[in-house]
Amino acid sequence: MASRGFAILDHPADLGIEAYGETIAESFEQAALGLISVILDPATVESFETIEVDLNAVDAEQLLVKWLAEILYLYDGQHFVPVKFSISSISQSHLQASLWGEKFREEKHVTRLDVKAITYHQLLVREDEAGSRVTVFLDI
Repeated sequence: MASRGFAILDHPADLGIEAYGETIAESFEQAALGLISVILDPATVESFETIEVDLNAVDAEQLLVKWLAEILYLYDGQHFVPVKFSISSISQSHLQASLWGEKFREEKHVTRLDVKAITYHQLLVREDEAGSRVTVFLDI
């Protein structure tokens, strides 16, 4: 798997994201971009500000949920819309990243769906010689 990206998955009650990359960091970054693309049109967001994120978890699956929950908190709680993600350090239980974006402005940013939470339903984090893939479902 030499490319990276994400796909939105249909589910009866939720909405899923399947993200992939050459490394686990790339698949986490693509999952973050997938989350933002569900919430609003990322093309309407510019990278004016930077926020640093440092997270700990018990395993890679919880780390993925915490990562996306942090991005959702930044959007809902801090009104910050990140659209560029760079994970500088990642292990099974720790992640450090820089996020670039700007404050949410209703007159500028085109919203799509309201995401309530990141779920553990059908959660998957996989990395092998072919690359990395993660699957996560969102409560909408």
